Amino acid sequence: MATINGSDVKKLVVACDAGMGSSVMLASTLRKQLVKNNVTVEHTPVNSIPADADVVVCHNGLAARARAGAPDKIIVPFQVFLGDPAVAKVVKAIQTGADING
Repeated sequence: MATINGSDVKKLVVACDAGMGSSVMLASTLRKQLVKNNVTVEHTPVNSIPADADVVVCHNGLAARARAGAPDKIIVPFQVFLGDPAVAKVVKAIQTGADING
C-alpha cells in the first residue's frame, strides 16, 4: 500500500465514469475546502487520470479501474459522493499534514 503525506499533495483528482454530475459537485466542494492548501483539484474520467495526480478519489465501484489505469497513484475509494468519511479523511490529512494511504 502506497502512502503520501498530505502536505506533499499538489494535485487531487476526482475520477468518475457516469457523468451524472455528482463527482463534479464533489470536485467543486474539495476545491473550496483545499484552496488554502494550494492543492489543484481536477475532475477527470477514470480512464484518463493525469500523470501528475498525487491522490485520486473515486467511487468504490471504479477503484479497480483507477488502480489498473494509474497503478503508481494513491487511490482512495469512497461510497457516497458528499459527506463520505474516506474523502473527509483525505481533506483532513492534506490540511494537517497527516499520511494518506491508498
